[in-house]
Amino acid sequence: MSDAKILKFVDIFQDLNPDQLALIYNICIEEVCSQGTIIVKENTPSTEMYVILDGQVEVLVGVDRNGRSLEKRVAMLDRGQSFGEIALVDEGLRTATVRCISETCRLLEISRSDLMNLLKEHTDIGFTVMFNLASDLCLKFRNLVFRV
Repeated sequence: MSDAKILKFVDIFQDLNPDQLALIYNICIEEVCSQGTIIVKENTPSTEMYVILDGQVEVLVGVDRNGRSLEKRVAMLDRGQSFGEIALVDEGLRTATVRCISETCRLLEISRSDLMNLLKEHTDIGFTVMFNLASDLCLKFRNLVFRV
């Protein structure tokens, strides 16, 4: 499978056709990181989201509701999954730390500004991505609320 085709498995890009996915793929930057690499760090600014091409990452939260420091794994993600979507909605601080746990990870990085420019230019893609993004974030929020 070509790297561009993996985008069809990403929740927020669901329902896009191959030409639309190719437009998104053209704004992606491929990164490779090694085991133990922190890809994003909780409570730091960032404006990118990521799609995993190969490898596995863990999602960690490091501060509980009382402000105590801890490191708790809340998810493990692998090929075809994405993280960092909240950065597409706002430019706030990261809500979790994501670390590579496989020998290596190949990632596609998508910057907020590049994606927003593409979505403004192609409003049909923009509507679908933003609808899917809202649905995905609602699902994640509900899962988090009912898990606590």
